[in-house]
Amino acid sequence: MKAIICESFQTPENLVVTDITDPLPEPHEVVLKVEATGLGYVDALTVAGLYQIKPELPFIPGNEIAGTVELLGSQVKHLRRGQRVLAMPARGGLAEKVCIPEGNCIVLPNSISSNAAASFLVNYCTAFHGLITLGAIKKKENILILGASGGVGMAAIDVAISQGANVYAAASSKEKRDACMLAGAKESIDYSQPQWRKELNAKLDGNTLDLVYDPVGGDYAEPALRSLSPDGRFLVVGFASGEIPKLPLNLTLLKRISIIGVNWGGYIAAKPRESRPVINSLIQWIRDGLLHPEAGEVYTLEDAGIAMKNMLDRKAIGKTIISLEEQP
Repeated sequence: MKAIICESFQTPENLVVTDITDPLPEPHEVVLKVEATGLGYVDALTVAGLYQIKPELPFIPGNEIAGTVELLGSQVKHLRRGQRVLAMPARGGLAEKVCIPEGNCIVLPNSISSNAAASFLVNYCTAFHGLITLGAIKKKENILILGASGGVGMAAIDVAISQGANVYAAASSKEKRDACMLAGAKESIDYSQPQWRKELNAKLDGNTLDLVYDPVGGDYAEPALRSLSPDGRFLVVGFASGEIPKLPLNLTLLKRISIIGVNWGGYIAAKPRESRPVINSLIQWIRDGLLHPEAGEVYTLEDAGIAMKNMLDRKAIGKTIISLEEQP
């Protein structure tokens, strides 16, 4: 089978497709024929050796997979060949096939395409965990989403709107802001401008800012924190800017602001049984038309390295998907 193997930490565009032996399942595993793999900013950072956690080399990147069950281990009880499933292995998504424990697979309804399925797993679970479980978002609340045009931001827009909230989407280019508006944001903010808080305040028009969803960090975090209204919640999701901000904690005291860390991966590592109810809820909301996950930019396996380089260069809009389905 074909796969992309990261032999050393390097700039992603140098990755190439390699032929390796097909995997064989252990008794409780299935072999999936991978149809689509979702990539996140963390995947690109990891390949480049810039992420805080470095996997053992060599490794196959990618951990958000939609595929079809092709082979069954001898003790698999609940899956059958041909079923479409969603899975999140630690590694291995940028390959034509991958072994997954049966218990880590969630059966997909036929109404959800493989590209859409692979686009929602990590980002939508993070948005659910942050906005609903931790942030307790309410109908008609106003939320500022930083880096709103990326895969993380687009998922947050979708989840926030499903709860009846008003989204103020911050992005750095007109193309990105237009994508946010098309996704349902109430207003967009050009946060590449030094005085972007003034634009936000004008568009809030005297209304409160109740939540901030921040996957970017860096110089954007403090202005966003200062924009929050009393009793607001600041959700720390990540640091895509590459810089961890130092926030003035006196503001949290004076304005009674809560700063909440949103670490979905760490949460389910500590409480693995908590992931399935969230995923089941999200899939049901998709069926009910409350959520609308869509692939952003779709690449072939051969172009996966280019896709990751574009993510590092902050050029990607929406969730990046590597499609392994045969083209007509």
